[in-house]
Amino acid sequence: MSEPRADASRPPVLSAGILLYRGDGGTLEVWIGHMGGPFWARKDEQAWSIPKGLVDAGEDTLAAARREFAEEIGVPAPDVAYELLGDFRQRSGKTVRAYAAEAPTGFDVETVSSNTFEMEWPRGSGVLREFPEIDTARWVPYDDALRRVVAGQEPMLRALADALAS
Repeated sequence: MSEPRADASRPPVLSAGILLYRGDGGTLEVWIGHMGGPFWARKDEQAWSIPKGLVDAGEDTLAAARREFAEEIGVPAPDVAYELLGDFRQRSGKTVRAYAAEAPTGFDVETVSSNTFEMEWPRGSGVLREFPEIDTARWVPYDDALRRVVAGQEPMLRALADALAS
Protein backbone atom coordinates (compact mmCIF):
# COMPACT_ATOMS: atom_id res chain seq x y z
CA MET A 1 0.00 0.00 0.00
CA SER A 2 1.40 3.38 -0.97
CA GLU A 3 1.49 6.42 1.28
CA PRO A 4 -1.28 8.97 0.82
CA ARG A 5 -0.18 11.91 -1.30
CA ALA A 6 -0.32 15.42 0.06
CA ASP A 7 -3.13 17.56 -1.26
CA ALA A 8 -1.27 19.83 -3.67
CA SER A 9 -4.16 22.31 -3.70
CA ARG A 10 -3.70 23.05 0.01
CA PRO A 11 -0.47 24.71 1.08
CA PRO A 12 1.13 23.35 4.24
CA VAL A 13 -0.03 25.06 7.43
CA LEU A 14 2.76 27.05 9.07
CA SER A 15 2.68 28.60 12.52
CA ALA A 16 5.42 30.58 14.22
CA GLY A 17 6.10 30.99 17.91
CA ILE A 18 8.50 32.25 20.53
CA LEU A 19 10.16 30.16 23.22
CA LEU A 20 11.57 32.48 25.85
CA TYR A 21 13.96 31.10 28.41
CA ARG A 22 15.91 32.24 31.43
CA GLY A 23 18.37 30.57 33.70
CA ASP A 24 19.91 31.53 36.97
CA GLY A 25 22.15 29.25 38.96
CA GLY A 26 21.82 26.47 36.39
CA THR A 27 18.01 26.26 36.53
CA LEU A 28 16.48 26.60 33.08
CA GLU A 29 12.95 28.01 32.92
CA VAL A 30 10.74 28.56 29.89
CA TRP A 31 7.77 30.88 29.32
CA ILE A 32 4.67 28.89 28.35
CA GLY A 33 0.93 29.50 28.35
CA HIS A 34 -2.00 27.32 29.41
CA MET A 35 -4.47 26.93 26.56
CA GLY A 36 -7.90 28.42 27.16
CA GLY A 37 -11.35 27.05 26.63
CA PRO A 38 -13.42 24.30 28.19
CA PHE A 39 -11.42 21.40 26.73
CA TRP A 40 -8.27 22.49 28.56
CA ALA A 41 -9.85 23.95 31.72
CA ARG A 42 -9.11 21.05 34.07
CA LYS A 43 -5.95 19.81 32.38
CA ASP A 44 -2.37 20.58 33.28
CA GLU A 45 -0.24 17.92 31.62
CA GLN A 46 0.05 18.41 27.86
CA ALA A 47 -2.18 21.49 28.03
CA TRP A 48 0.44 24.24 27.71
CA SER A 49 2.05 25.82 24.66
CA ILE A 50 4.55 28.37 23.54
CA PRO A 51 2.83 31.54 22.27
CA LYS A 52 2.35 30.80 18.56
CA GLY A 53 -0.05 31.14 15.68
CA LEU A 54 -0.60 31.03 11.97
CA VAL A 55 1.71 32.85 9.58
CA ASP A 56 -0.18 34.99 7.07
CA ALA A 57 0.65 34.56 3.38
CA GLY A 58 3.86 36.43 2.59
CA GLU A 59 4.48 37.34 6.25
CA ASP A 60 7.95 37.11 7.75
CA THR A 61 7.87 34.22 10.24
CA LEU A 62 9.66 36.08 13.04
CA ALA A 63 7.27 39.01 12.60
CA ALA A 64 4.37 36.54 12.80
CA ALA A 65 5.81 34.97 15.96
CA ARG A 66 6.15 38.41 17.59
CA ARG A 67 2.59 39.35 16.53
CA GLU A 68 1.19 36.11 17.93
CA PHE A 69 3.08 36.60 21.20
CA ALA A 70 1.46 40.02 21.63
CA GLU A 71 -2.00 38.69 20.70
CA GLU A 72 -1.84 35.70 23.03
CA ILE A 73 -0.03 37.24 26.01
CA GLY A 74 -1.21 40.84 25.81
CA VAL A 75 2.23 42.48 25.80
CA PRO A 76 4.82 42.81 23.04
CA ALA A 77 7.48 40.15 22.78
CA PRO A 78 10.68 41.35 24.43
CA ASP A 79 12.98 43.36 22.19
CA VAL A 80 15.89 40.89 22.22
CA ALA A 81 17.81 38.81 19.67
CA TYR A 82 15.83 35.77 18.50
CA GLU A 83 17.45 32.66 17.05
CA LEU A 84 15.66 30.18 14.83
CA LEU A 85 15.30 27.01 16.89
CA GLY A 86 13.84 24.98 14.02
CA ASP A 87 10.71 23.70 12.32
CA PHE A 88 8.66 21.17 14.27
CA ARG A 89 5.98 19.06 12.61
CA GLN A 90 2.88 18.52 14.74
CA ARG A 91 0.53 15.52 14.72
CA SER A 92 -2.07 17.69 12.98
CA GLY A 93 0.28 18.10 10.02
CA LYS A 94 0.97 21.74 10.90
CA THR A 95 4.57 22.88 11.18
CA VAL A 96 5.61 25.27 13.94
CA ARG A 97 8.68 27.42 13.30
CA ALA A 98 10.06 28.21 16.74
CA TYR A 99 12.32 31.10 17.66
CA ALA A 100 14.16 31.11 20.97
CA ALA A 101 15.52 34.00 22.99
CA GLU A 102 16.84 34.67 26.44
CA ALA A 103 14.34 36.91 28.19
CA PRO A 104 15.60 40.20 29.53
CA THR A 105 16.13 40.42 33.27
CA GLY A 106 12.84 41.04 35.04
CA PHE A 107 10.58 39.98 32.17
CA ASP A 108 7.28 38.81 33.58
CA VAL A 109 3.59 39.40 32.92
CA GLU A 110 1.24 39.70 35.88
CA THR A 111 -1.99 39.39 33.89
CA VAL A 112 -2.31 37.66 30.54
CA SER A 113 -4.71 39.40 28.16
CA SER A 114 -5.17 37.00 25.26
CA ASN A 115 -7.19 37.27 22.10
CA THR A 116 -10.27 35.03 22.06
CA PHE A 117 -11.96 32.39 19.95
CA GLU A 118 -15.64 31.53 19.70
CA MET A 119 -17.16 28.08 20.01
CA GLU A 120 -20.46 26.43 20.82
CA TRP A 121 -20.52 25.60 24.53
CA PRO A 122 -21.88 23.42 25.90
CA ARG A 123 -21.66 21.31 22.76
CA GLY A 124 -25.01 20.90 21.06
CA SER A 125 -26.55 23.83 22.96
CA GLY A 126 -26.52 26.29 20.09
CA VAL A 127 -24.92 28.86 22.42
CA LEU A 128 -21.72 30.51 21.15
CA ARG A 129 -19.25 31.63 23.83
CA GLU A 130 -15.87 33.34 23.70
CA PHE A 131 -12.80 31.89 25.37
CA PRO A 132 -9.21 33.18 25.63
CA GLU A 133 -6.64 31.36 23.50
CA ILE A 134 -4.29 31.45 26.49
CA ASP A 135 -5.78 31.77 29.98
CA THR A 136 -2.50 32.14 31.90
CA ALA A 137 1.22 32.11 31.20
CA ARG A 138 4.23 31.85 33.45
CA TRP A 139 7.80 30.78 33.92
CA VAL A 140 7.99 27.00 34.35
CA PRO A 141 11.10 24.95 35.21
CA TYR A 142 12.31 22.98 32.18
CA ASP A 143 11.52 19.51 33.58
CA ASP A 144 7.97 20.57 34.53
CA ALA A 145 7.50 22.20 31.13
CA LEU A 146 8.39 18.93 29.37
CA ARG A 147 5.33 17.25 30.89
CA ARG A 148 3.08 20.29 30.57
CA VAL A 149 3.50 21.23 26.90
CA VAL A 150 1.49 19.46 24.22
CA ALA A 151 3.35 16.44 22.90
CA GLY A 152 4.33 18.07 19.61
CA GLN A 153 6.20 20.81 21.45
CA GLU A 154 8.42 18.60 23.61
CA PRO A 155 11.00 18.45 20.77
CA MET A 156 11.17 22.27 20.83
CA LEU A 157 12.12 22.26 24.50
CA ARG A 158 14.68 19.51 23.95
CA ALA A 159 16.17 21.42 21.00
CA LEU A 160 16.48 24.49 23.21
CA ALA A 161 18.25 22.53 25.95
CA ASP A 162 20.59 20.97 23.36
CA ALA A 163 21.37 24.37 21.83
CA LEU A 164 22.12 25.89 25.24
CA ALA A 165 24.34 22.95 26.20
CA SER A 166 26.53 23.32 23.11
